[in-house]
Amino acid sequence: MPIDRRNFLATSSATTAALWATTQANATPSPQPRIEFNPMPQPKVLIIVGDATETVDTLYPFYRLIEGGYQPVVAAPEKRRYQMVLHEVKPGWTITKEWEGYSIEAEIAFKDIKPDEYAGIFFSGGRAPEYIREDQDLLRITRWFWDNKKPCASVCHGVEIPARAGIVKGLRMATVAKCKFDLEVCGGIYVNEPCVIDKNMFSGRTYHDSGYFVGPWIKALDESIGRKS
Repeated sequence: MPIDRRNFLATSSATTAALWATTQANATPSPQPRIEFNPMPQPKVLIIVGDATETVDTLYPFYRLIEGGYQPVVAAPEKRRYQMVLHEVKPGWTITKEWEGYSIEAEIAFKDIKPDEYAGIFFSGGRAPEYIREDQDLLRITRWFWDNKKPCASVCHGVEIPARAGIVKGLRMATVAKCKFDLEVCGGIYVNEPCVIDKNMFSGRTYHDSGYFVGPWIKALDESIGRKS
């Protein structure tokens, strides 16, 4: 008896569909992969700021620390939002011109910092160091990091903080040229290079040097907490 091709295909398709439905109904659901997000606590590193902190001086190390597996903690005289600035020497100028930059939130005030909870410290530049260098809690913290040989970094005007803390005597450091006096009057040695490393201090002249001295500082942080490169 000849087979009706259309009826055969329709019957086969219906049978296949019924078998598939029965199989699915009786099948044990396969377990879904569990995705757990439980990050290890990241070592904390202080970034010191105040009003008129230079934007690039601050944000370059901030994001490099995150990339390197650290938690940057912005610290200032008070726990609040601070206005950063942009500094650049324009053509025909002999001194920097200043514009408003981004703002940044300080997570902790200097007086509340327990330095032994942090792996290192970064002194940002801009005009902020001119006034925050008189904060006695900041000076206390700065001396603690230096005395305990924790990796410290400074850029541009940031040098005014370790200088005021009295830890730069005989220390070679880079800074912007107009802060040379601030360093030398406190016993430091001015070096006009993009990356100067002396003991546990890493320094650059301006944010243009960030690609030279921030990396070695982060590597020193890794070594200080026992991370393998």
